[in-house]
Amino acid sequence: MLKLAVGLLIAAAVALLLDSYPPSGTPPPAGQRRRRRAPQPAPGAEAANLLWVVQVSDIHISRFRDPKRAPDLEKFCSETIDVIQPALVLATGDLTDAKTRDKLGSEQVEAEWKTYQSILKRSRVMEKTKWIDIKGNHDSFNIPHLDSVQNYYRIYSAWHKDGSFHYIHTTSFGNYSFICVDATLSPGPKRPYNFFGILNTNQMKELSLMATESLHSNHTIWFGHFPTSTIISPAPGIRTLMSSATAYLCGHLHTMGGLMPALHSQHRGGTLELELGDWMDNRKYRIVAFDHDLLSFADLNFEEWPVVLITNPKSFLYSSSAHEPLVKILYSTHIRILAFSPSVIISVKVYIDRVHLGNAHQVAGPLYVLKWSPQNYSEGFHHIDVTVQDASGRISTRSHIFAMEENLSLRFGFWPSVILLTDHYVLARVLFGLMVLIQIALLVVFRYLQKPVLKEKPGLLTLTSYSLHVFSKTNTFYYSILVLNLYTILGPWFVGELIEGQVGACFSFGVFVGGSFLQGGLTFVVGILQMLFFNLPLMAYLCWCLLLRCQGHSFRSHIRHVRCLVAVLVHLAMALLLAWQVYSCYFLQRTYGTLAFFLSPMRMWLVVLTSALIYKTWTLKPSEVRTYIVEMKNCQSS
Repeated sequence: MLKLAVGLLIAAAVALLLDSYPPSGTPPPAGQRRRRRAPQPAPGAEAANLLWVVQVSDIHISRFRDPKRAPDLEKFCSETIDVIQPALVLATGDLTDAKTRDKLGSEQVEAEWKTYQSILKRSRVMEKTKWIDIKGNHDSFNIPHLDSVQNYYRIYSAWHKDGSFHYIHTTSFGNYSFICVDATLSPGPKRPYNFFGILNTNQMKELSLMATESLHSNHTIWFGHFPTSTIISPAPGIRTLMSSATAYLCGHLHTMGGLMPALHSQHRGGTLELELGDWMDNRKYRIVAFDHDLLSFADLNFEEWPVVLITNPKSFLYSSSAHEPLVKILYSTHIRILAFSPSVIISVKVYIDRVHLGNAHQVAGPLYVLKWSPQNYSEGFHHIDVTVQDASGRISTRSHIFAMEENLSLRFGFWPSVILLTDHYVLARVLFGLMVLIQIALLVVFRYLQKPVLKEKPGLLTLTSYSLHVFSKTNTFYYSILVLNLYTILGPWFVGELIEGQVGACFSFGVFVGGSFLQGGLTFVVGILQMLFFNLPLMAYLCWCLLLRCQGHSFRSHIRHVRCLVAVLVHLAMALLLAWQVYSCYFLQRTYGTLAFFLSPMRMWLVVLTSALIYKTWTLKPSEVRTYIVEMKNCQSS
């Protein structure tokens, strides 16, 4: 019965989670939908109603690392852009690395910005296309205010202007809106406490006006550096604000160190959220196309040719009936493919459900078409494969699932949806608060709970409970750990140069610097790590030591009488955690200066307190724990 109850609880939790991450095609609220578009003109054999753009993100031009990064970017700007010829390029933040040689410190390095600007000038990319580059968190490291001489973005970038903006790209077949979300921090502290972006009320109002203006465009693309899950914003929230957009393009997460090569999902209103892998290590870029107002995209690797993008029929997973005229697929007369290569394309083979339909022929530029009858595929899901070969013998294949019926459903991957659609700062805040409260509750409950009498040889659970009683009823340990936990949630963790020349203070709930308060995001994550890997293990370790003292052991004798391997492993684990805490002190000194090293209650001071508490457990006078020693001896002899 218990297993059944647990199973039902797990099933309910999974169902709740899945319900939180909607399937593709979910419509937005009625008031935020665009006008319905007619099924004509539909995709046919003409090179019309077609627009494509390129995105690149997290470039991280560095003075100290990866000397090929900048030359590869120049080659991308001169050769790749020449081949693809996009209407515009969106460079979505972290243009420069802004880290010191040892990777611990952070500062704006003018040489990196000059390298970035020289690449744009030498490649003449801004003469070939519209190059829109925006700031990322690295481009905001150690900047006291936007007018600072350290704000090199204003000097060396192509766009120059700080803040969010609305760019309208005009074509013969309509307007396309591109809205930039600038959630970078001002003032911009040194790393790592600007990992989360922040939007204030005024910025949200400004973005809301842009969203309203964009309703007159064929489509709206929002773009920014931070995924929405790492943007702290007031009600109604950034996702609600962009619900009229077809897609949100971002970067920042760097494929989670290779664990998530494709981070894509969809908001409840149908807006796609598409995080792009980094240029820094993975040399990723993206092509986004609008073909008769149907959106398609491909995430690509630099210098991998040919590049293939199927624009009709488009992928069902990335469809939104609220934002796109999906009926046009059913009325279309031709399969449409964009194929790019520095060499001549010699064949474009099309397969549907593993049946070869024929070879697509070139219409103009990169557009290849093949006549088809979409009515033959009007029911259920179907699989399209396109294989392209160029004159250099290189072959690329692109495939996806499509469907004509809008009432079908496909879901994005669970983990990409969790990563992109969860408000991580809210989750971290709740978890951090719960962990602190649980430890405080344990201390208080066991201090005032009557200690049970040991009547027979106790088991592990009884000994654990007994050690908590001893720990909580010994004033030195009780008040030390109680104050530590209260201070973890309330007090400043350290005071130091959060921005060069400006002293600030870091709390669990945020950072005070330069006369501004920056709401906590990463601070809560750091707080969770502090609780999980130090505060809680410290309490457990001290309880274990006290239990050994109650059993009549000293530091020397417990090594001989307690299982040696267990004792060594426990001490080693605590030593490693203490070493991590000491390294944190070194990190503070390298990142925020010597002042932060000495004025760090949650780092340097805690190392001293921990050492004192551990010393205290093994030097307690027997008289202080005599009652417990007698009780343990009586229990062991009975």
